[in-house]
This record gives sequence, structure tokens and C-alpha cells, in this order.
Amino acid sequence: MPSNRERKCRPSGIVSIVDYRPRIVDAELDTLLAGLPAVSLEGPKAVGKTETALRRARTVHRLDDLGRLEIVRAEPARLVSGAPPILIDEWQRLPASWDLVRRAVDRDPSPARFLLTGSAAPGDAPTHSGAGRIVTVRMRPMALAERAVTTPTVSLAALLTGARPALGGATHLSLTDYADEITRSGFPAVRNYSGRLLRTQLAGYIDRIVEREFVDLGARVRNAAALRRWLTAYAAATSTTASYETIRDAASAGESDKPAKTTTHPYRAALEQLWIIEPLPAWAPTGNRLRRLASAPVHQLADPALAARLLGIDTDALLDGAPAGPPMPRDGTLLGALFESLVTLSVRTYAQASEARVGHLRTRGGEQEIDLVIERRDGRIVAIEVKLSATVADADTRHLRWLADRLGSDLLDAAIITTGREAYRRADGIGVIPAGLLTA
Repeated sequence: MPSNRERKCRPSGIVSIVDYRPRIVDAELDTLLAGLPAVSLEGPKAVGKTETALRRARTVHRLDDLGRLEIVRAEPARLVSGAPPILIDEWQRLPASWDLVRRAVDRDPSPARFLLTGSAAPGDAPTHSGAGRIVTVRMRPMALAERAVTTPTVSLAALLTGARPALGGATHLSLTDYADEITRSGFPAVRNYSGRLLRTQLAGYIDRIVEREFVDLGARVRNAAALRRWLTAYAAATSTTASYETIRDAASAGESDKPAKTTTHPYRAALEQLWIIEPLPAWAPTGNRLRRLASAPVHQLADPALAARLLGIDTDALLDGAPAGPPMPRDGTLLGALFESLVTLSVRTYAQASEARVGHLRTRGGEQEIDLVIERRDGRIVAIEVKLSATVADADTRHLRWLADRLGSDLLDAAIITTGREAYRRADGIGVIPAGLLTA
């Protein structure tokens, strides 16, 4: 593998040295490329897809370069010629590139031929799914374990074995540190800033989504201000299962003429296409031991820092509990909701490394709920609750104990993620893990 001081290809072919911070997805990419001909790395803009892909590419086509895009439109065959691995960066800007790669793989299925990166699913779907030819890998903003803010000691992969390993390790991270990580963001380049520069970078990211990315996607924005209000209301609904009608009403508070579903549904669809919003689906267990489960998703933006910026709130305001954004029904504080969002982002990254899926569980009446359900390929699970506290009382484990009674051995492990300092197991076997100590 290349070193962390890595070479970045310019359009001229000249290379320069840039810093590269290893990502959890690196190991997944290397495993897949060792045996498969084509891998597509997908995720929102600025998560680091290009830098990660460049470490592995020998031929690079940057389709966000208008000059390069014009050339390959005129001569598409250029995209699939050159020394492999061939990187097609921002492939969605030329959707035909997907089929070009698929056909090239049909002719020669040798491993590690193509790497694609995409910041959006194109408005017009590819003519073929690419199944069996192009494998898609998701990349998200940096998880806590990737930010090098503390040394993780607890592996989600170990929890997924069902061996109930001993838990240990300590961290210096405090509630203030977690609030700061929420607002600093997991976008690698953005988090290097602070204060006004950080706020300006995040605001510019949101502006680009609203003013340019929607247009590039082919989505019509008749009222950019209404789109911003809807996105702000969605941010206020972070870590809740608020209905989309509730979000729409919050976005149009004080207006007698509410926007129709036909107006707001395209907002949601386009934002999901751009991976700016990533709702956490309800877990659907096999068998019938759990009934009356709710099916609504939990609302999450790609990065809780985007939610904080949309709501106009910084670290100090989060810690002070200052009101922000349109009112939204929720249990607990906005800081608690955004802390859960940060943990969700991180757990999704760790679970992907173990080929596991992440959902949530809520009964229809709301009597029982589990914030994160990590499901192995065989259907067995690890259950995680998220608590904005340094300590855990017996009452905090009641939902996990309820689930254990119903699932038995299918519940591989259970834990509460906290803002505390040390990882350990309670006498009842439930793990207590500071958020910063969890990793893949």
C-alpha cells in the first residue's frame, strides 16, 4: 500500500504530494479490487472519494474537469483505455460511462480494472444495473474513529461475533469535545477550519447543493428559499421519526398556503440521490417474535455538522441548549439528537466493514425503542442505545433487556454508547462504551 504522503494526479499528469488520512473503507476497497474487475465508490461530495481512489489508480479521468469531459464525450472509448486500475472520477457527469465500463468488463473481467467515484446517482438510471460487473461501495464523512481524536479500543466486529468480549480502554473526550466534533464535521478538508472559516465552508457546501448540484442532477428548483427551509426543517428533525408532513409544516410555519407533497417529495428524492440525507430505515426482523413494529425511518443528514449549520448553531450554543431552527417534537435536547447522529454516522461506517446492515427499532406505540440495530448476514444482531450522559443507570438498559428477553441467542450483544471516559461491561452483561472508543 502507498504511504500516507500520497501522490495526487493533476490533469497534466504531473503529480504533487498531499496528506492522506487512512479510512476504514480502504481495507474493503483493497479486498474487492483484489478479486473484482470494477468498483464504484459512492457518497456525498467532499467525503474523500477521489483521494482514496487516486491512491490505487494508474490512469485517471476527472469528469468534473470540463475540458476532460468534453474530450471523452467526443471519444468515449478513451475512458476504458489505459493502464489499470482506471479511475473515472464523478462518473455520473457522463452516465454512459457506466455502460462503457460494464461492456469492458464483459470483454475482460480481470481484477482491479476500474474504479469509479460518484457524488450522485444520475437522474437517468444507467441502462444496466451492473450486477455482477460493477460493485458499489458506500463512503461517508469521517467516523469518529477515523478522526484521530482518541485511540479506539472496542471493535464492533468483535461485538458481532457474539463472544461478548471484555471491554476496556479510556478516553479523554468530554461532552464539549463531542459537541465540537458535531460542528467540525467529518468532511476531511472542511474540518481543518474553525470559527468563521468553518462556518463559511459549511455554508458554501449547502449553497452548492441548493444552487448547483440540484441543477446538475436535472432536478427543478422553482423556489430555492423554500428548499432551504425544507432542508432546515429536516435538520431540526434529526434523530426523530417525525412525519414528512410535520417537516413540511415546520418548513412553512406561518404560511397559510402549505406546499403540496408534489413539491416537497422531489426535494427529498433529490437530496437522497445526492446522499445529503440518509434516513435510517426501520429494522425488519425475520420470524414473528417481534410484532407491532413501526416502519418510519429516523431522519439523518449525511453529517450532523450540516444540520448544525442549517440551524445556525455552534458548539457553545449546543452546550447551552439554545433554541435553534423550527420547533420539532423530540425526546431530549438538540445536542442529544446530533450526538445520536454522530454515533449513527460512525456505526454505519464500522458496520459496513463487517458486511452488516444498520437500522433502528421502535414499537408502534413508542413503548420500546432501540436506536441502532446492527444486523449480521445471518440475521442475528447487536443492539445499541445512544445516551448523552457519562453514566448509565439500570433504567437506561430497559429497552435492551426487553429485546434480550424476546430474541434470546439471536441478540449477539448489547451496549450503550455514552459520553463517558471508560469502556466496561455492567454486571448484567450490557456494554458501556464511550463513543470515541468504538471502531470497526
